[in-house]
Amino acid sequence: MCSRGSRETRHLIVIGNSQNMREVESRSVDLVVTSPPYPMIEMWDELFGKLDPDVAEALAREDGTKAFDLMHVQLEKSWGEVVRTLRDGGIACINIGDATRTIGNRFQMYSNHSRVTDWFERAGVTSLPSIVWRKPTNAPNKFMGSGMLPPGAYVTLEHEHILVFRKGSRRSFDTPEERRLRSESSYFWEERNRWFSDIWSDLLGTDQSLNGNSGRQRSGAFPFEVPYRLINMFSVKGDLVLDPFLGTGTTTLAAAASQRDSLGYEIDKTLAAVVRDRLKGFRETANSYIAARISRHREFAEGRKCGSVNEHHGFPCVSNQETAIRLELLDAVDIEDGGGVTVRYGGLAR
Repeated sequence: MCSRGSRETRHLIVIGNSQNMREVESRSVDLVVTSPPYPMIEMWDELFGKLDPDVAEALAREDGTKAFDLMHVQLEKSWGEVVRTLRDGGIACINIGDATRTIGNRFQMYSNHSRVTDWFERAGVTSLPSIVWRKPTNAPNKFMGSGMLPPGAYVTLEHEHILVFRKGSRRSFDTPEERRLRSESSYFWEERNRWFSDIWSDLLGTDQSLNGNSGRQRSGAFPFEVPYRLINMFSVKGDLVLDPFLGTGTTTLAAAASQRDSLGYEIDKTLAAVVRDRLKGFRETANSYIAARISRHREFAEGRKCGSVNEHHGFPCVSNQETAIRLELLDAVDIEDGGGVTVRYGGLAR
């Protein structure tokens, strides 16, 4: 990958199983941002069945508890690689939802988030405060069970979890260069107040349909804003961001827009073309997003008593920790035949 803080970032897409990320050195990753296949959600049954035929057998004999356990055993092989590759002080952010499902005649909730949390804590990784991503729906069939008749109606799940873990002790920034990059990577005061809330209710899901380039009909993707926030919350410019379940590449896009390097693993080789298609027109999209972020901040600061001014962009700031923020526009996105992508950055966003 590129040197920290360079005007270029590198983004690699590896078609392979994240249960063995041999291309990634131990303790080389600064941040993991991912949304894995959710156990006991039907769209992922086939994938888990290919990884372990016992999963399909358990589902066939209507043993949901066993199938749930076996699916997580497969995920945990990837979690082991996440822990291995994270540096001391590195953060892992995992977006996962719980599942509700009827197996045989038994309706049950399968608590994916608690199973993942339990595994990381047993692995010696520290749990940090997590986020509930609330995704309300007004669908007419949102209520489950017997409707208005007690006690057979069930609470509808309208949220997912973003779990946050830290490996080892808190990260330190010891050199002047490290501290400079940290200061340039700051976020706005109003963004901190919104992003670091434990409930995100301002983000809707995203269209998960695929256009025929992939062997499956839905992607399971999260919206761009989710990894973008997490990358800016828990890493600095030049850091390496890993997504072991890359899917359609949303984490790659968010890392590129944030001036971080990235590495993504995806077991479905047909999705590589989807990622490349998304990257082709991404420069203008990213630059519009960055410009809108500055515009929103200027609108927020207008009429407020702001005691500081940003040294690069000239906008007013509530806190002096915002004075070094430096947001650069994407100058070029070069897609290579081998699956790599180089992003170059130009002038300051205005």
